[in-house]
Parts: sequence; C-alpha cells; structure tokens
Amino acid sequence: MPSARPIAGIALFAISALAGFSYDLAKPGYEYEFPRDHFEHPNFAMEWWYYTGNLADSGGRKFGFELTFFRAASRRDQAASTAWDLNQVYVAHFVVTDVAGQRLIHRERTNRSGPGLAGASEATGTIWNGNWSVRFPLGETAMPTQKLQAWDEAVSLELSLEPTKPHVIHGEDGVSRKGGEDGQASHYVSFTRLRTSGTLTIGDTAHEVQGLSWMDHEFFSEDMASGAVGWDWLSVQLDDQTDLMIAAIRLSNGEYSPHSHGTLVDPEGLAVRLTSDDILLAPGRIWQSDETGAKYPVEWSLQIPRIGLSLDVRPLHDAQEIVSRSAKLPTYWEGPVTYSGSRSGAPVEGGGYLEMTGYDGALALGVE
Repeated sequence: MPSARPIAGIALFAISALAGFSYDLAKPGYEYEFPRDHFEHPNFAMEWWYYTGNLADSGGRKFGFELTFFRAASRRDQAASTAWDLNQVYVAHFVVTDVAGQRLIHRERTNRSGPGLAGASEATGTIWNGNWSVRFPLGETAMPTQKLQAWDEAVSLELSLEPTKPHVIHGEDGVSRKGGEDGQASHYVSFTRLRTSGTLTIGDTAHEVQGLSWMDHEFFSEDMASGAVGWDWLSVQLDDQTDLMIAAIRLSNGEYSPHSHGTLVDPEGLAVRLTSDDILLAPGRIWQSDETGAKYPVEWSLQIPRIGLSLDVRPLHDAQEIVSRSAKLPTYWEGPVTYSGSRSGAPVEGGGYLEMTGYDGALALGVE
C-alpha cells in the first residue's frame, strides 16, 4: 500500500543512492510547512506526487486517469558545480482507462536533473517532467486549486482540481510507518477529495469531463521492512462524503504487516488514524496478465468494523497492469474501482482507485 506506496504508492523506482552519501530519514516530529512541503525534498532519497481520479463526460462515458511524478536521488552532493550535474532522476507516468472501450493507455517518460527538464519548484509552484505538469497557485497554503496538463499524440488532458477538504497528514506524529526500524516510514500528505473538471482527449475526440480526484505526496529514504513483498492500496471516496486511505503492506507469508494502516477523513475533513487491527481486507476474483503472468486479485472485500463499514471493491476494467519499459521501475496494477456496501446498516457506495505491487515478484524500492 502506498504509504506503502511510498514505502505509498509506487515506488516506481529502483534507483539506488550512491554509497557515501547520506539522506534524511522520515522520523516522528517532522514539522510540516506549506506550501513548501507540497514540493521537492532533495534531502530525502525518494519522492512522488500521485494524482488519480474517476471522470465522466456529459454523456456518462467513464474514464480513470493517473498522472504521477517520481524523483529518485542518484547522489547527494553538498554543492553542485553546474546546473547540469546529475544528482536526480525523474520519471512520470500518464495513464488513462477508457472504461467503455475497455482499454488502458499508458505513457512513460524519464528525465534527468538539469535546467528546466524536470522538478518540483516552490518558487514557480510547478511539478513537471517535460510538458507534463501540475501547477499550484503561488503562495496559497490551505486548499490550492491544482492545474494538471499532459500531452501525447494519442491522449492528453487539461484538468482543474479544487480541494473540497484540507490536506491530510497520514500516520502518527508526522510519519506513515512501513516497518519497525528507524526511518522505515514516509512523510505522506494527501488531498483526498478534489472536485475535477476539464478536457480529456483520446485520439481526435475531446471529452469535457467532471469527477473526483485524489492526490498523494510522499517522501522518504528507507526501503521496505524485511519480509515485505509489496502492498495493496486503496483510495475510497464514498457518497456520504467520507474518504478512506488503506495501505496494506503484504508480507512474504501472505499475511499483512502490523504496520499496515489507514486514514478515515470525515465530511468536514477531520482525519482519524486506522491501525492494522481496524482493517479487514480480503482478496476475491483473480485476473491474470497475459504479458507478465502475474495474478492480481481485482475484486476485494473491505471491512472497517470500528465504523460499521463493509464494502465490495470492483474494478472498472480488469486489464490495468502497468508494465514499465525500464528495468529500474517495477510492474504494478492500478486503476479505477467502485465501492458498494453498507455503513451501520445503511447502503453506501462510491469510487476510488486500487493499486497492487509485488505480484510479479517481490518489490524492492532500491533505497540504500
């Protein structure tokens, strides 16, 4: 799970920090400051900004989207001699699920550190990789409307994401823990409910779309705990205005780590921490990839007895495995899902995203 993703969400990186250079660890007591902490933290080895959402056009045609930006340190120099010194590698993923067409469109790009190539700058309010970008309004700290843009010959999007709740800091005392050792954690911030509108273009057809999105931002320096092989992560946006993040860290014996956790965000934006004892997550129907042979449980049962919640999780499209072109990036399954069930006896439903890593082999983030 991300947060396990960071270990939340996808350590789509296996780029090692060079020996001899030290990085800051995600430790309790970190003092967050915004807007600074919406942007880059080069003193940490790894970082990502993760946008996912469920959209529909005026005719009711459904889409899912993922626009993610990853940064991995290749070395930490105390003073770069030129702007072209290679000390960071940036990878971005742009994925669209066309539900009606039952197809997944995936694009990936990699850039190195260098003037204007990629980064996440508080000075400009921009997170970018080439001409894929997220823009924050300069100086706004509370509920900034974020502008997403990504272009490709086959697919493009321009979206405006307006938070309806303040950002949430996951975990306890400023850290989202992934293991029991010092630093086996991330600093993890989310906007869990972003009112979304804009244009999604596939081929020659432009769709004016609306929906809900979710944003995760994590930064950390330590790899997963020994015995962890991957994670199952869910974002949940229910029609009663409740949001949930579930990060279930999967162990080699098939059980979940006691460091698995979650966050419940009530309609007013108040966050309540969930522990592994609060979360009952059970896999259901399996989909097998023709490309990698990996078997993914694409249907799940999620129960949170503490709040009387019981949900069935169903994918909008089975074949949502993202196979990276780079050996440095893991393969994972991620896509839009629906939720249906009950809360304290009353029916409830909603949407969100499911991410699964480590099903084609144990996941290693490569942080040293």
